[in-house]
Amino acid sequence: QVQLVESGGGLVQAGGSLRLSCAASGRAFSSDAMGWFRQAPGKEREFVGAISWSGTNTYYADSVKGRFTISRDNAKNTVYLQMNSLKPEDTAVYYCAAAARPWYSMRFAEADFGSWGQGTQVTVSS
Repeated sequence: QVQLVESGGGLVQAGGSLRLSCAASGRAFSSDAMGWFRQAPGKEREFVGAISWSGTNTYYADSVKGRFTISRDNAKNTVYLQMNSLKPEDTAVYYCAAAARPWYSMRFAEADFGSWGQGTQVTVSS
């Protein structure tokens, strides 16, 4: 059982940067893989990236690879999503989530995650 709260969203110009934070409380944070998803208006929720407990294993969607970076600080119970070179198509509500299955069996799909935050809005203007 883990509770997640996202923050750091806002309005940014295309080409700009933004860092999202996900603060976790409750049990088992340090042993959980974590992920980020996003949902744009009129679209399904899509996978953005994930990070293992140690932080040494990461996996990103092709659409954000090279621009977004996931990191975590287990001592602070916080996961981050650094977003650089933002594009208007990155506009979405961004959600963090705690994995419900081990990293080795991860499919990086929505069903692989059990606990979700409330989301934070990111708007990228052209």
